[in-house]
Amino acid sequence: MNEKNIVGELAADFVKDGMVVGLGTGSTVYFTLMKLGALVEAGLSIQGIPTSVQTAELAKKLQIPLASMDEVKKIDIAIDGADEFDSNLNLIKGGGGALVREKIVAKAAEKFIVVADPSKMVKTLGAFPLPVEVVPFGAVQTENYIRELQGKTKLRQTNGMPFQTDNGNFIIDCSFPSIIKPQELESILNNIPGVVDNGLFVGMADMVITIDPGHKPVLLEREKQ
Repeated sequence: MNEKNIVGELAADFVKDGMVVGLGTGSTVYFTLMKLGALVEAGLSIQGIPTSVQTAELAKKLQIPLASMDEVKKIDIAIDGADEFDSNLNLIKGGGGALVREKIVAKAAEKFIVVADPSKMVKTLGAFPLPVEVVPFGAVQTENYIRELQGKTKLRQTNGMPFQTDNGNFIIDCSFPSIIKPQELESILNNIPGVVDNGLFVGMADMVITIDPGHKPVLLEREKQ
């Protein structure tokens, strides 16, 4: 059993009968979904809110009952992965392109749990390019505004064409080698016309489940303000 498998399955243990569960996207939370599918088959009753078309398709195959954001009053728990996390449990997400829906679901959840292998832990965010979702109209101009923040930018592409999110938008991957003030950068980026949202999740994660060098699970919890 690999590290992603271990932390992904452990997160499923926090899901209880009757919960509405935000279902994340990515290679680690895949194992959470597989475990939840087995638990549902064994009798667990939950409703899942998928953060991407990809996750919805997998959940349907696993026969996990799904609902939309508009059909539920609250989300009890959301489980998702991360591309980076720091000691304050701030995150960079969006490597899979689902950052906007992931952030909507995470914000609505009473408890947001992140599953991540130890390679994702960093002292300072920024080694992983920060995804910024932008509307296609004026995307070149939006990218120019982002460059003014002294970051290098690259329009994400697939097969020579701009990558499109489930929302029909583009993603600009931005290199800010050392993000000292993530909350400030998140706000500045989101104030640029054309930006839908960005992959900085600041002060949102309640817990990160990872693994120590001895391959034992570690639960890191954010200090309550």
